[in-house]
Amino acid sequence: MDQAMRAAAKPAPTAAGDATRVAGEGEAGPQSRETDGFQLVIDALKLNGLDTIFGLPGIPITDLTRRMQANGMRVISFRHEQNAGYAASIAGFMTGKPGICLTVSAPGFLNGLTALAHATTNCFPMILISGSSEREVVDLQQGDYEEMDQLAIARPHAKAAFRVLHAEDIGVGVARAIRAAVSGRPGGVYLDLPAKLFPQAMDAEAGRQSLIKVVDPAPRQIPAPDAVKRAVDLLRSAKRPLIVLGKGAAYAQADADIRALVERTGIPYLPMSMAKGLLPDTHEQSASAARSYVLPEADVVMMIGARLNWLLSHGKGKTWGGATSKSWGGQRFVQIDISPQEADSNVRIDAPVVGDIGSCVSAMLAAIGTGFPKPPAEWLDAIAERRTKNVAKMAESLAKNPVPMNYHSALGVVRDIVRANPDAFLVNEGANALDHTRAVVDMFKPRKRLDVGTWGVMGIGMGYSVAAAVVGGQQVIAVEGDSAFGFSGMECETICRYGLPVCVVILNNNGVYRGDEVNPTGGRDPSPLVFVKGARYEKLMEAFGGVGVMAATPAELRSAMEEAIRSRKPTLINAVIDEKAGTESGRITSLNPSAKKKQ
Repeated sequence: MDQAMRAAAKPAPTAAGDATRVAGEGEAGPQSRETDGFQLVIDALKLNGLDTIFGLPGIPITDLTRRMQANGMRVISFRHEQNAGYAASIAGFMTGKPGICLTVSAPGFLNGLTALAHATTNCFPMILISGSSEREVVDLQQGDYEEMDQLAIARPHAKAAFRVLHAEDIGVGVARAIRAAVSGRPGGVYLDLPAKLFPQAMDAEAGRQSLIKVVDPAPRQIPAPDAVKRAVDLLRSAKRPLIVLGKGAAYAQADADIRALVERTGIPYLPMSMAKGLLPDTHEQSASAARSYVLPEADVVMMIGARLNWLLSHGKGKTWGGATSKSWGGQRFVQIDISPQEADSNVRIDAPVVGDIGSCVSAMLAAIGTGFPKPPAEWLDAIAERRTKNVAKMAESLAKNPVPMNYHSALGVVRDIVRANPDAFLVNEGANALDHTRAVVDMFKPRKRLDVGTWGVMGIGMGYSVAAAVVGGQQVIAVEGDSAFGFSGMECETICRYGLPVCVVILNNNGVYRGDEVNPTGGRDPSPLVFVKGARYEKLMEAFGGVGVMAATPAELRSAMEEAIRSRKPTLINAVIDEKAGTESGRITSLNPSAKKKQ
């Protein structure tokens, strides 16, 4: 910025709610219009199409939230910043634009930091904007209100972090945050706005000119032709090829091309959890029901927007046909990813294709043409045989009607409801509740399944549900373990306050993993893993004006869910299941040292 513009910034003598002021009688110079930091933040966001804010008001951003609403922005106010942050993160995944979370300083910032790190780890574009204490006091550690060097704390957990000290730099700060959040591999960005910034005043026209409308914030990254050819040649040579679709493939919104690539090659595909629905789970090429067979048996695996992290056993071990947990099964890999650093992170990648997923898949389609050889019949038949067997086995489990309900009998109802309402968003978290829902409930459209993602973090449920309803505008079905719900349950008030069409189904077995554990000493304290028996979670939604239902049978659960979707009222269904249902740590028992000792 030039010196004249910087000199124009000065403390505003008007109320925080004023967007501009006109010099009046007795003031030196001709009439002039001024703007301030509050308004410039609002104008910078709106200029870039960011008009929905998730946050929690307080010092020093209370007036900012008021003025945002007065300027036509939608401000969704939560009960805890972490849940607002999770909402912003999943909004970024759904839209491809950075979700915005706004918090107060220090404790509020720290509450939002978990969600920021979650967004960075999951490659969700998000901007955490936090008010902060004054730099000169923080740097001298003089004990300001909620004093904290937030920028330094945020940097290790964000893709980028910026601080704005002068009103004329707000446009640059917002523009840089947007570009950092969505370009290349998306992620979380922190934007620090000290309290002193907001009332700074400057000439309105100079302020307008200081704002930046970001042009092409996530430019296409075209893959190298030789990389595409190498990948296609490797696929052509495969006898047992497999495609793995990750949530990056869903984020790319290249749905038609991804489906064309799968169907034109005839290669079986395995969707990771948040990629379910890119093609319907009932598609004939889906290998989900034969996962334990196809991973170790495939000879060439093409990963599209998926990483060989813990969710795929790092590409090693018995999951992939290795003899030990550290051995490599010998598969050859094609990896489509926007980050070249992702290749070779765990095992050798024989054919990395680096670029944005849409461009890479388009280039692969062009290179494949119409003459790509179908996989050998022996491979397809072997998968079909195991899929048919496992689907039949699942059907047997779903057909049972035990008393009390178990995971399968309850989720059989959810499965039917989702099939009848394919546009609904399914939010899912828990341990057993997550694992069983992922296996039982089919998805039919992309970006409709929203879950814990790469970290497997608990607490995303209600924040995700609010964002899905606000940004997606469709019915939300949230399937929660009773333990997972506890992290964000107070946001039922938020759901009711905004009248959102969210139906929460709590699979309640009275505890973490299960509710039948006892104190080994025989003392009066319950086991650390056990909750209050017979808890009436549905009363929480009723307390805020929503609908609460306790369901003890599949018929009661079905009736309650159907009514919730018909009415679009905030609803919580306390689905009581057998407290003995569930296993320790769900399907990741291998990661739990104590569970290993029990085996």
